[in-house]
Amino acid sequence: MARRKKIYEGKAKTLYEGPEPGTIVQYFKDDATAFNAEKHDVIEGKGVLNNILSEFFMLGLAQIGVPTHFLKRLNMREQLVRSCEIIPLEVIVRNYAAGSISKRLGIDEGTQLPRPVVEYCYKDDALGDPLVTEEHIAAFGWASQQDMDDILSLALRVNDFLSGVFLAVGIRLVDFKIEIGRIYEGDFQRLVIADEISPDSCRLWDIKTGQKLDKDVFRRDLGSLTDAYSEVARRLGVMPNNPPAPGKPTLVN
Repeated sequence: MARRKKIYEGKAKTLYEGPEPGTIVQYFKDDATAFNAEKHDVIEGKGVLNNILSEFFMLGLAQIGVPTHFLKRLNMREQLVRSCEIIPLEVIVRNYAAGSISKRLGIDEGTQLPRPVVEYCYKDDALGDPLVTEEHIAAFGWASQQDMDDILSLALRVNDFLSGVFLAVGIRLVDFKIEIGRIYEGDFQRLVIADEISPDSCRLWDIKTGQKLDKDVFRRDLGSLTDAYSEVARRLGVMPNNPPAPGKPTLVN
């Protein structure tokens, strides 16, 4: 498919105009970033793995009635998605303490939480995506109360689905983040899961060994990110026909 006008380029993906009105082509890059892009490498094959894994999860969510922006995968690096208005929030669901919640609340990493904890961050790289409350969201008009009720319901349904899928292949879903988009159909608004679901946006630990199979491998210099993501894809049975060859990450200045 001929590539059209670039709409937006982010840290991990580039968006292009789609072939039909209301569609977008989402291109998965090999860039890996951490600490608000202070750390940045290009890791060969990462975009291919994330594209295929995100397709797998989006199709699975659709099968259980969770609406997403995903339409179809076009090739090894691109997928066709519905154009939607992104709500400026990162929705984080935590099942175990790790990362920022351990630092903020002094909870040992790996502690199982009494129930899934849902947090919201305002999407703004310049501000470091700060944690916000529902009071902030309502006060600044980022989402209505009905939106928030629907977002919470969607987030917990995604958590149930992903937790079960990963548990079946010996992986613990520690936490994950999603983005929510609005799609307008006439006067009717529908909320959908947007962006991507991949090891870039999840914390995944091997249940038996505790080995990290997510972007913490990159954040903490724990080995090959490609190997970690390939292991997730292998366990889920979605390895690409021509898997990326593991290689040393290339530092980008």
